[in-house]
Amino acid sequence: MLSLPLIALGLSACDGESPVVDSNSQVFTEAGTASAITPDLRLNDREYFQAPGVNILAFSNPPGGLFYDAKTSGIEIIQRGERIATNGDLRLLHTPEQWDGMGQLIERSVEREASRIEARLEYPELGFSYRVVAQAEGGKMEISVQLDEPLPQKLAGKAGFNMEFLPASYFGKAYLMDGRGGLFPRHPGGGMQFDETGRTEPLPLATGHKLVLSPEDPINRVAIRNLGGDNPLMLFDGRNKAQNGWFVVRSLIPAGRSGEVVRWELDVQADPDWIRKPVIGFSQAGYHPAQPKRAVIELDSNDKPHDHARLLKIEPDGKKSTALDAAVDSWGEYLRYRYVTFDFSAVAQPGLYQIEYGDQLSAPFPIDAAAHADIWQPTLDVFLPVQMDHMEVREAYRVWHGRSHLDDALQAPADYEHFDLYAHNAQTDTKFKPFEHIPGLDVGGWYDAGDYDIRTQSQYHTVRNLVHAWEEFGIDRDNTTISQQKRSVQMHRPDGVPDIIQQIEHGTLALIAQHRALGHAIPGIVAAHLYQYPHLGDGSTKTDNRVYARALDPFAEERRVGKMYLPSTVAPPPERRVMNTDGEKSGEFDDRWAFTSNTSALNYGSAAALAAASRALRNYNEKLADECLATAVRVWQYEQQREPNLYHYGNTTGGRLEEEQLAAAVELLISTEDAQYAASVHTLLPQVRERFAFNAVTLAQAIPLMDEDFRDNMQQLARDYREQIRAFERETPYGVPVTRGGWAGAGGVVNFGNTNYWLHKHFPHIVENDLVFRSLDYILGRHPGSNLSLVSGVGAESKLVAYGSNRADFSFIPGGVVPGVLILPPDFPENKENWPFFWGQNEYVITVGASYIFLANAVQALLQPEDI
Repeated sequence: MLSLPLIALGLSACDGESPVVDSNSQVFTEAGTASAITPDLRLNDREYFQAPGVNILAFSNPPGGLFYDAKTSGIEIIQRGERIATNGDLRLLHTPEQWDGMGQLIERSVEREASRIEARLEYPELGFSYRVVAQAEGGKMEISVQLDEPLPQKLAGKAGFNMEFLPASYFGKAYLMDGRGGLFPRHPGGGMQFDETGRTEPLPLATGHKLVLSPEDPINRVAIRNLGGDNPLMLFDGRNKAQNGWFVVRSLIPAGRSGEVVRWELDVQADPDWIRKPVIGFSQAGYHPAQPKRAVIELDSNDKPHDHARLLKIEPDGKKSTALDAAVDSWGEYLRYRYVTFDFSAVAQPGLYQIEYGDQLSAPFPIDAAAHADIWQPTLDVFLPVQMDHMEVREAYRVWHGRSHLDDALQAPADYEHFDLYAHNAQTDTKFKPFEHIPGLDVGGWYDAGDYDIRTQSQYHTVRNLVHAWEEFGIDRDNTTISQQKRSVQMHRPDGVPDIIQQIEHGTLALIAQHRALGHAIPGIVAAHLYQYPHLGDGSTKTDNRVYARALDPFAEERRVGKMYLPSTVAPPPERRVMNTDGEKSGEFDDRWAFTSNTSALNYGSAAALAAASRALRNYNEKLADECLATAVRVWQYEQQREPNLYHYGNTTGGRLEEEQLAAAVELLISTEDAQYAASVHTLLPQVRERFAFNAVTLAQAIPLMDEDFRDNMQQLARDYREQIRAFERETPYGVPVTRGGWAGAGGVVNFGNTNYWLHKHFPHIVENDLVFRSLDYILGRHPGSNLSLVSGVGAESKLVAYGSNRADFSFIPGGVVPGVLILPPDFPENKENWPFFWGQNEYVITVGASYIFLANAVQALLQPEDI
């Protein structure tokens, strides 16, 4: 994958006098130093430590990250281009889980001349602060924890310095602790014990003062020496607590001491000759003969570029002929790499090809008019069905999941903050009492992502994207049987109805159910308890699928907000489990909760999707189509007559008010051609033009029903937008926006392509079709860090370990689109191929799946319009 440079050497595997010879025939002394001179660690101008083949970051990212512990902070190790360790910091548990406490970064200071980085952090809720110092000493690093005052008594025996190592990097490898060997377990290993609070904690796999990870393999060899004396190193397997846990090396902080309380020597195997292999970025699914074809080749900063690349044609007998031998063009530097490009657009002959650059050879790919014809089908055929809530989903012999969440949903209480960005203020905006069942919500909807909540914003964006794909491209593929009456889905079994229509219906049913039950859109439905939330496996086993009945619950009086008997992360003990049932009801308090705030932005967003769905559902479900349009009109009138409810929390209460209102106005305009909605579009244009890129699709869809003045305004906005694109055309060799946030940018690139499709459709002289093609190329493999297709199962090499509901199996859902390449500050692009649990890199979401269906069909339509 990616590359970075950082530290030196590993400790010896033995304590005697005999030297140890590794597989590269380098001789190591007892102390673990090489007989040759080890390269020193240097603090570079990007403020991380560097040696050949090794980088060490020290709080380049603040603790927490997106959705709390994103495992992208503290002391981190990148070895031979792979990030293998993270979260080197003071923690309060042996193997903390995602929502367990982390220190807050107060200050980070860098002393270049002294090769020293110091971070000051605190746990404000505990009144406790500390410093972590990383100091390069030749080819090694010393890490210390320093306290101005001794630990608070309540943290004695709990606070310690941890560093977490990626399990996938150490599967099949060994470790040595004080000369005693062991093997890293592939499945969670080691014993467990209860602490004084009744919480389970793992027992260490090994304890001692000198630990060598992977002593047999220099690629992952890291040595840690405890220089602190009386606080030994402990090695834990964090996966015993959570499947996304890592191997943890830990030293407890001694009680009653201040000053330097922990001191480690960190020795990472460097390689003076290491150079990261070139990565040939190209579309893993292939190319249409008529489209531009350009590979982007990513090079180590120390690599010497080749002058030429070749395009090889694979013949039926397996022989390869040169279709093109051409010079590569130097692009320049981006992040930590250098780039050259190889343009083979001139080759249009259909066939099977590979790209050769130096000793690197790409996977095979076709050049063919049908190269993009079916690349969206796994998303419609498999991914969206797997995400369908309230349904049993079958694929031949396999059951992806049973009928889930048939007990939806209980009213969430007021004045409550949920752990996954849902909340209520003092108002719930319903007639239902806290924990009372809201009937009618157990229908439709997709699992939002790799988890199981029904996030309303995701539902209505997905519905709109599918409607637009249906209307624009006439997608009539029928490969799935879907029955809402039977709550049943069977893949690879046609039923005479276009699948995209049935998916639109499924999302629409969840949206309309909210209006039927409550009279307005709601933020969504989500697992109530943290122990339920990270559930992995069949969604039908997450609850008992029986509606909670207070009368059947002997613990009902204890269920008050702030005084629940359930610890937030711990399942109820056996004696607290309720088995009382009565038909479809039970006393088990496991039902999901509905957050029900009546916000204007959500209402407009939901109305937009319902108005759009009414068009797609015509001639299929006329009754539902009528109800959708009538509901959308009613919601519009309601919101136009009241002061907007602007309550906002997290990402669940709607987007920007003016943008959601614009979406509703445009979809209602298309559905009714009523002039009042055109007038609203005119009024809203000045309010949304500053964020034109985010609203261009919606605005462009209105053009056929608007006047010439509107079109003229849109044309000028399109010109300005095209000029803005030139900024990231200069910034990256990929010609698309590569985001720098905590969630990687595949979704943004897909939306970029779709935006350019609509603008090209109306203004082809301003926005060229290549802007659409390059977005799809990025998603299919032409991106930083690796060349995997970001669509699971699409292309010769694609994401096959991803964050879906089956992530604990290290598997994938065909057609799911992952977020892709996450840029870790300051300059490291990462998309882990062997570890699914990075949600910001590997988590499927339904909105991107639906918008990808549109993009793939848009590219095919531009290249082969007669087929659409």
